[in-house]
Amino acid sequence: MLENKVAYITGGTKGIGFGIAKILLENGISVAFSGRKKEDVEKAEQELKQYSQNVLGVISDVKLLANEEEAVKQAVEKFGRLDFVIANAGLGIFKPVDELSAEEWNDMIETNLTGVFYTLKASVDELKKSEGYYITISSLAGTNFFENGTGYNASKFGVVGFTQAAMVDLRKYNIKSTVIMPGSVATNFNGNIPSEKDEWKIQPDDMGNLVLDILKMNPRVLPSKIEFRATKPAK
Repeated sequence: MLENKVAYITGGTKGIGFGIAKILLENGISVAFSGRKKEDVEKAEQELKQYSQNVLGVISDVKLLANEEEAVKQAVEKFGRLDFVIANAGLGIFKPVDELSAEEWNDMIETNLTGVFYTLKASVDELKKSEGYYITISSLAGTNFFENGTGYNASKFGVVGFTQAAMVDLRKYNIKSTVIMPGSVATNFNGNIPSEKDEWKIQPDDMGNLVLDILKMNPRVLPSKIEFRATKPAK
């Protein structure tokens, strides 16, 4: 079912994006992934080649539509098609609203929200050809607001609404769309360094296996919004 399929993952050099890339590669899917820094992309590409040689790292900043268009072009030139797009790139800056700068606000909105639009805009024609799948990685912060989270909450609430509206627009082309809303994930997000203290959290491989399960589902069913959390959060 997934044989000869091709995925493009934004923010794939570490964390959730890297975990998704790893699991997809292990299951026979060719993967193109992006990151903003050349050294990070090259390092991740070499690490991912232990799972499959069918991997391509590209440099792209999702805040720039031209970057995403070029990334999709490179993926299609390399692998001949594009079936799955996972818009994962994101960042978080957590401050009280009266201390959050305009630059910090714009950086989150442009990366977390405008970025998922640019990724879809750049890839939608290829997804129409393949009758493919578009997945966004939002957060439980896309439904639960919290102190110091104004910019992050706004961006992630936006991703949820954007993806569900895009799902309605695109299903007439037999393109499926899902938004995943994870809770705490053991990544380097917000300056965290994963360690034993993070064992209770969702792991990057767990995110990869969830994406794989979604892609394996019968085409007649669509899990349009998934909340994904740790079974037993640390106290």
